[in-house]
Order: sequence, then C-alpha cells, then structure tokens
Amino acid sequence: MKKILLLGAGRSALSLIRYLFDQATAEKWQITIGDITVAHLRPLTEAVSFAQAIPFDVHNEAQRAQEVRKADLVISLLPAAFHLEVARECLKQGKNLITASYVSPAILALHQEAQEKNLTILMESGLDPGIDHMSAMAVIRRIKAEGGRLTSFKSFTGGLVAPESDNNPWHYKFTWNPRNVVLAGQGTAKYIKEGQYKYIPYHKLFQRTDAFYVEGYGHFEGYANRDSLSYREPYELLDIPTMLRGTLRRPGYCEGWNVFVQLGLTDDSYALSNSEHMTYRTFVESFLPPASSPGQTMATRISEYLGIPADGEVVEKLEWLGLFDNTPVALAGATPAQILEKILKEKWTLAPGDKDMIVMQHLFEYELQGERREVTSSLVVTGEDEVQTAMAKTVGLPVGILAKRMLQGKITYRGVVIPIYPELYAPVLDELEEYGIQFVEKERIVEHV
Repeated sequence: MKKILLLGAGRSALSLIRYLFDQATAEKWQITIGDITVAHLRPLTEAVSFAQAIPFDVHNEAQRAQEVRKADLVISLLPAAFHLEVARECLKQGKNLITASYVSPAILALHQEAQEKNLTILMESGLDPGIDHMSAMAVIRRIKAEGGRLTSFKSFTGGLVAPESDNNPWHYKFTWNPRNVVLAGQGTAKYIKEGQYKYIPYHKLFQRTDAFYVEGYGHFEGYANRDSLSYREPYELLDIPTMLRGTLRRPGYCEGWNVFVQLGLTDDSYALSNSEHMTYRTFVESFLPPASSPGQTMATRISEYLGIPADGEVVEKLEWLGLFDNTPVALAGATPAQILEKILKEKWTLAPGDKDMIVMQHLFEYELQGERREVTSSLVVTGEDEVQTAMAKTVGLPVGILAKRMLQGKITYRGVVIPIYPELYAPVLDELEEYGIQFVEKERIVEHV
C-alpha cells in the first residue's frame, strides 16, 4: 500500500483528486488530503475507504513532519510561497515531491541535496508551467531529430472564459487565483527576438502585445511572461534567435488592464490609509490628479490623465466594473492590489453553469533542407461548469499522471526536475489524450532559402 499526501485542495485540485481516486484501488493507494479547511472534502472522502481529509497547517512543524513521514509521495498544490517548507521537510524525511509551480531559486538550491539523497523534486508539472513544456519539447525534439534548425519559438497560454459564457466587456473571468491575476506581469519581461535581447518594464508590458488566431475560437492577444530567457538552456535552444513565452487574453483586455497599471491600482507594496472608509470611486480618485475644471466626470479625468477616449471601450470597461460607483471598499489596511482584487471578484467570478476555457499555442519556425518552415501547435480545452473547470483539469491531470508513474518507479531523474525529458512527458501527453487534451498541429513551408 503506497501512501500519498496531497497538500492543498483549492480550485485547481478537484480534477487531481478525482484522478487519484479513480486510480487508487488498482494502484493500491491510500490518500491523505491536507488543507487549512477540509469541510468541502468530506463528501468525497467519506464515500471511499482509501482516502481521508485532515486540517493541515503547513507552518505547524510537528504536523508537517508527522504527515510527510507517513507518506511515500507528497504532492503540493499549496500557494507557491509554501513549497520551500514542504520541500525541505521532504528532503529531511526522504520523500519525493511533485508540484505544479515554477522552480524558485530557493527550491533550485536544493538540487544537489536531492540528488545526493536519491530523491526527486518534480516541479512545473501542471498546465503553464507543465503541459507547455511537455508539448513544446515533443515538437522541438522531433524537429531536431529530422535535422531541422530552430530559428524561433513562441509559446502563449491563457486561462479564459468559454465563448458560451463570455458575457462581459472584458471577455474574461477568474479561473485561477485572483490575486495571482492582479499581480501578473510585475517585474521586467525578458526575451530574445531576432538575436537581440528585449526587456519590457512592467509599466509598458500591457502596451506591447502580439496578435494570435486560433481556428474555431477567433482572435487573441498575448503579453510577455517575466523571463523567457531562462528556458533556453532546459529547452536546449541556447542559440535560437527568437524565444518568447507569454500569456493570452482576448483583444482589448490588455488595453483596459494597462489603465490599472498606469494608475497604480495593482501595487501591492503598501497599505492605503483609511481604506475601510473609501468607496470604489474615491479609491480610483485617490490616484488621479485634481480635476482641471469643476464638475468633471471620472471618465473625463481618466481620459485627460491617461490619454484615452472618454467615450471609448476602455472607459466602458471601467464603468462596467463599478469603479466610478460609491460602493464601499470595506477593507481595512488594504493595498491597492487587494482592493482591486475585491472589485474584480465581484464581476469576474464564474457564475453557476459558466464554463472556462484554456487556450495554448506554440509557434515554431525552423529551417530544413533549404526550406523555412512553420509549425503551429494549438490546444483548446473547455470546462464542464464553474467547478469542473478546464483549468483544474489541465493543472491536475498531468500532476496525477506523473504521481502515478513516480509511485510505479518509472521516473529515474533525481534532483530538482521539470518535465522536459521524453521519459517524463511522452507518457503524460499520451494519457492526456484520453481526457480530450490534445494538440492540433499545422505545418507549412514559408519559403525556400
């Protein structure tokens, strides 16, 4: 009997839990799910004999040590900030770990110790990062095996609202942690284009977007993720002239979001005085210069300050969110980002019956036998409803498949690892197809060189 400890049971965990439960009997697993509150898990765990849910505090050192010690494998879907504590405990107790989060410098520093202890800390195993690595590497290795020379690689992913549930002017609803959405893109984006290093500071990020088209689903726009350069080495593309990873949204979103950035509403570095007595209107007003004339509307003031049309689509988006209303903020000691998050959650939360949609697109350019070729690899996954989301499915299933293979002894890589090797990604991509998660590829010859 193998024992799995799953830490974290938030919105991305449901598909993973169902996958583990579906496999548990055949694989002879005992599953413990730990989270700060577990009442929502009782109906799931009480219906089976092989699972239990326990209240879990990751900062409780004694409990952390006790639960990790009992496990054969630890899976963490906790917020990324807590992975380090879990990873250190796993190393101390001699346990393997899987997460869906990015490798942080602090986690990477554990690489040698994990190797010396013959342990695996498998990171970036969800959607993005995760499926993006796996699907991209499958194409990259195939092109190289044919003798092709890659000249450009671009990869963009978005968690969006499905067309049938798209009923707001932003064409967006939360399918992931809202706080992460509000803070997305902060820092400087780094990538390489035609051999030149490019850097986009945060205050310019949402003004520099690329256009995309996915057949059957229409047009999208993408903005650069923070650091595309760091993936050249693991992707074995050190000499590639162009490499860019980014995030997808529907057209018009980035122009609207840029208003929040320019006003300072996404800042999470300080608390606003008297925020509990603010309204949405006075919150926005506190970031604007004084009115240039008596009786000016908020739309006109924002228009003058940011140089956007007072009667344009961006201002309509702001009005739709209620930013000009006298709704109480009712948050004490809040940062601008926390207030913005509260406002957005009121309008961007998936309603009952709503469906989300994951869109991922890779664009490869390469040279082979005197021809310049282009491959487009696209993935679209639609959720079932506001609970059984495409986001939960695409984050949870690859984690679950990798967990199964790790417990079967089929993962031999040790240290801090991401799924860029055929041993890791090939079986995952194959099994994901059984769940309808499959890429559509198109290739064309661009020109003869």
